[in-house]
Amino acid sequence: MHIAFVASECVPFSKTGGLADVVGALPRALAQLGHKVSVYLPRYKQTKLQAAQTVIDSVTVPFDDRYRFSSVVTGGEEHGVRYYFIEYPPYFDRDALYGTPAGDYPDNAERFALFSRAVLEASKILGVPEVFHCHDWQAALVPVLLRTVYGEDPAFRDVGATFTIHNMGYQGLFPSEILPLLMLPWDLFTMSKMEFFGQINFLKGALVYSDFITTVSRKYSQEIQTSEYGFGLEGVLRARAATVTGILNGVDYQEWSPECDKFSAAKYSVHDLSGKAKCKHDLLAAFGITDSNPKLPVIGIVSRFAAQKGFDLISHVMDRLAREDMIVVALGAGDREYEEMFLRLNRQFPQKIAVKIAYNNELAHKIEAGSDMFLMPSRYEPCGLNQIYSLKYGTVPIVRATGGLDDTIEPWDARSGKGTGFKFSEYSGESLLLTIRQALQAFRDPSSWQVLMRNGMNRDFSWNRSAKEYVRVYERVRQLRSANSA
Repeated sequence: MHIAFVASECVPFSKTGGLADVVGALPRALAQLGHKVSVYLPRYKQTKLQAAQTVIDSVTVPFDDRYRFSSVVTGGEEHGVRYYFIEYPPYFDRDALYGTPAGDYPDNAERFALFSRAVLEASKILGVPEVFHCHDWQAALVPVLLRTVYGEDPAFRDVGATFTIHNMGYQGLFPSEILPLLMLPWDLFTMSKMEFFGQINFLKGALVYSDFITTVSRKYSQEIQTSEYGFGLEGVLRARAATVTGILNGVDYQEWSPECDKFSAAKYSVHDLSGKAKCKHDLLAAFGITDSNPKLPVIGIVSRFAAQKGFDLISHVMDRLAREDMIVVALGAGDREYEEMFLRLNRQFPQKIAVKIAYNNELAHKIEAGSDMFLMPSRYEPCGLNQIYSLKYGTVPIVRATGGLDDTIEPWDARSGKGTGFKFSEYSGESLLLTIRQALQAFRDPSSWQVLMRNGMNRDFSWNRSAKEYVRVYERVRQLRSANSA
């Protein structure tokens, strides 16, 4: 089967978040299963290509004011995956992918409309796939265009569209006046299609027109059909419930494993945990903690500092938590109030609370390898990756039971010796504090704790299993298109 991914970012070419990791890893896993896979991306200023080659000199994209002409560049083939980049410097040769600290780029609708149309036109030359797999609002116009503007195009008659939601909070909302500029029909501006409280909603269009909708965990696929997590689109998703499913993201164990981590101070495994103590010592030194008792448990945090990630809960309990027998190391950046909270606590408890206001891949690896526990009390979390990394490192997760956090972590039961971490349901500071204290109590029994560590380290969240689930989705999409074409 030929699957074409359409996305706005992908490691190692461009990244702002977990979307890039998925689009970097899932195509490789599909190629290993024997499928033909192409990936279409914008060519940003940050995109570094080895031996870039132009494969299409000019793709004409109509806008109401004038035509725009993009080209298509290939980044070659890696791990059996062919990468294509839509090149249009006026839209993509910018310092950031989506906007500046002041806000989103005002022409984002035009930027990603051009990208979507150019992908469809390029595929006619480079190879029309059996299924387009589109990701988040930036690629949401592909399924819309397939079923409207290109609805009578024989090249796409049997082509299916799968759409993956990585975060319902980002929908691509624009003034309705943008429709004529993008050469999209006005009949899309209805409640049953793309209209959303007087605006045009790109994500809603994809939910309406895609053949199948996936999201990045089973629990999140259920949560987004409720008013609490649906961000106003829960009704659209409930109407399509028969074609909505959750497939958990996988992780790359060649990068995130204590057996081969190039950033950690020592290697260790489920069979030999001795190297973790050296990693812990190295982690504390990296954060300037040199005088604390090495037997104290270390709680690690790697996150964007924002309320969505549960930092409002952390701020409620942090002063009390700082008086427990433990150490907290935090890496991240975000809302100023949470950055200042950690900096204040670091001044007050310099040997117990440490923080680095930054995004640093090496330190993130050191935190996973050297911490005893990992904290993720998110308000909502479509999938989450750090809790899965933590399991492999024997770093016990403490999470809120939402989205992928709930799907991946099993509550620890010391009596039966089963479970992989600690989790709580009520979104409150008191529930968080109680759960952390339960983890600290469990840590005081070393033999039992090692059972808990090994339980997590033995779990397998590699991409191979998830890729096979996606193949089943693609096969269902092909069946749907065949039935519709008959």
